[in-house]
This record gives sequence, structure tokens and C-alpha cells, in this order.
Amino acid sequence: MRSTKSPPALWALVDCNNFYASCERLFRPDLIGRPVVVLSNNDGCIVARSNEAKALGINMGEPEFKVRDLLKQHNVAVFSSNYALYGDISNRVMLTVESLVPVVEQYSIDEAFVPLDAALAANADEIARATRERVRRWTGIVVSIGVGTTRTLAKLASEIAKKGDGLCRLDAGSPETEDVLARTPAGDIWGIGRKSALKLRMAGIYTARDVRDCDNLKIRALLNVNGLNTAFELRGVHSIEMADAPISRRTIISSRSFGARATEKEALEEALAMHATLAGERLRREKLRASGLAVHIRTSRHGNGPFYEQRANVSLRLPTADTRELVRAARQGLEAVFQRGYSYAKAGIMLYDLAPAEGGQTNLLELIAPPARLHEKELMAALDAVNRRFGRGTLRFAAEGKADAAWRMQHSRRSPRWTTVWDELPKV
Repeated sequence: MRSTKSPPALWALVDCNNFYASCERLFRPDLIGRPVVVLSNNDGCIVARSNEAKALGINMGEPEFKVRDLLKQHNVAVFSSNYALYGDISNRVMLTVESLVPVVEQYSIDEAFVPLDAALAANADEIARATRERVRRWTGIVVSIGVGTTRTLAKLASEIAKKGDGLCRLDAGSPETEDVLARTPAGDIWGIGRKSALKLRMAGIYTARDVRDCDNLKIRALLNVNGLNTAFELRGVHSIEMADAPISRRTIISSRSFGARATEKEALEEALAMHATLAGERLRREKLRASGLAVHIRTSRHGNGPFYEQRANVSLRLPTADTRELVRAARQGLEAVFQRGYSYAKAGIMLYDLAPAEGGQTNLLELIAPPARLHEKELMAALDAVNRRFGRGTLRFAAEGKADAAWRMQHSRRSPRWTTVWDELPKV
């Protein structure tokens, strides 16, 4: 249900610059000024770049092996993904922002929307500057802040801020905003992807200003109600709630290639249990429940052996965010698709039919749920609280197997988890 509360006068979007690369530099001042890249799971592709690395022409998503010579030639610092570090630094950034404003709506690991009511909006520029300075001083992370009449304008302003001095403001109807909308391609607007941009170009709509000025019926026919909401937002009319925000989550996917090929069913059970645990954490963090789970396993597409790929869907008896239920469903799905004799390279799960954990329609089956179900929320909250305080994996399910199992992903270049693991604290 859309909120009946009056929208704020302005929105601010706080966006961490080159977040993963910036986290790697926090405890390594020798990396300042040196190109830095971060690799994806199993050290496959480049998923984050410092400005120096971007200047070398290194592209996002580029397989590491294709640019290995370039990385060596320019002495680029290369890191495996360190999600424990990134998640903890993200939490510190958000807490720092919350110390200055009453409400923070985290949008992703490195972005947060801040609603500014009339009183705060009157000092929006000063608040943005103070927030940027405090985050830098308290966490070491540099952020860009875009301020706009709506979320969409704030998002666009933040992209401009990244390329400038870190601050930008776009008020609907101002000459500066008119100029920005006229030179911004429609495909660069928040929530308009490549396919939607193509539809717009074919209809003669090329810029953000064209989208804003498009007839309501036409833009809705081209991009459905989400496109119409975007047009309203560009006009300065608040039309997008967080629940309706672009790339709002309809599924949660956890899937990785194995560090070493897996041939035994037990290894796949452990891997799927780990993915169910990760997905369950994300469900609870985003206050959602899932009604279905899909299991996916496959062999390598490039190996010498026979190729095998299969998927199985499992309907959950009741919507849940309980990791125990997700692990059981993952095992049930594996039973349906596992075949011996193959060397598996990847496994994962997808949670679907997501709905808010609170406020949804009650299922009659929930009224006769077993007693253990009644304590699901408290148990999972306690589990998450311990892992947040002492580091992910402090409490974990035995079904996930050993932490050093051969199938687990490779991270040979991972930096220490400086802030979450006692044995890896920085030494002075």
C-alpha cells in the first residue's frame, strides 16, 4: 500500500564512491593513487575499479585473465571480494549518516536515500556538506550526495556529483535541471534499462526531458506504470515509494562457481545450504518472506566431460524467512535434479514469490503452524544479531559443511577482514 504521509520537500541520495575499492584502501594508505580493482567470486571478473583503474581503460565485468598483462604493466593492486569487510564498512557509513538525519532508507550496500522535510530542506546544501565531511572523517569513505525534488532527480544528481565536486542539486523546473534533463540520455535515467531505452528511441524519445514531457498514455503504453511514475518524478511529482523503486526485489539469488569441481552429492548439499543461509539473511534484512525456492546445478560449459544442467522448483508450505526451512527446501530440490557421474562446477538457489514479512494477507495454515514456527522470528533475529556483532559465520548451520571445504570459492587475493575477525585485526 502506498503511504498516505505527505512526501518530503527534498530527497538526498548518499552514494559511496568506488565503494569496494575504497574499502580496500582504508587500511592500506600505500594504495592511495595506485590503481585498484576487485574481482568477483572465484576471482573471475572485475567488479569494482578505482578512478585510476578506470583511466587505464579497464572495463567493468572484464575477465581478469584477459587484462592480466595490463594489470601487471601498470602495477594494479588486485583483490578478491571481501564481503565481510564491505558489509561492515557499509553499516558504519549508514550509522554515520543516521547521526545527522532522522531517517535513512538504505537502497544498496553503498547507497541510501534521505528524506528531507521542510525544516531540513531549508538547509539541504549545508546538511549534504556536513554529511559528506562526517562520513569521510568517521569512516574514511568518500561519498557523493545528490539532492533533488524526487528520488529520481536525486539519483540523477548523485551521478553528476560523482563527476564533479561530490555535491549536486536538481530542483524540478530550475534552469540547471532543464539543462541536465536535455543532455541526459533516456537510458541513463534510474530504472530505465537497455531494452526500455531501445523502445523509447524507436518512439522518438531520446533524452530525460523527452521522457518527462511525453504524453502520459504514450509513456505508460511503452514502459507500463513504472515508466509513467518515472515521468512524474522527472516533473517533480513524488511517485516512487521504496517498495516500488526500480530494481525492486522480486527474487533473491545466491549462486557461485565452485573453487574445485564437486562430484559427490554431499558437496552440493553443503553448497546449497550455504546459499540458503546467505539468501535467508538477505530476506530478513529486507523484511521479506519467500513462498518458493529454485535449485540450480550445472557442470562446466568448457570442460571435456558431458554437460549437465538442471533446475527444480520447490513450493514452500508457508511463506518464510527461516533458514532452516530454506535449507530443507534446497535439499528437496537437489534430490529431484542430482545425477551421479558428473563433475559439477556451479550450484545456487533462487527465492521467488517474495512478499513483505509484515502486513501481508494471513495464510490460514499459519494459524495451525507447529509450535517451532511461532519462534522462527525470534530465533532468526538472535542468529543474525550474533553474526552481525562477531562476524558472519560465528553461528552457522552444520549443513553448510567445513569452512575449508574444497568446493568453496577461491579468494586467493582477499585482504584481511580488518573489522570483523579477531585474528585479522590490523597490527600496529
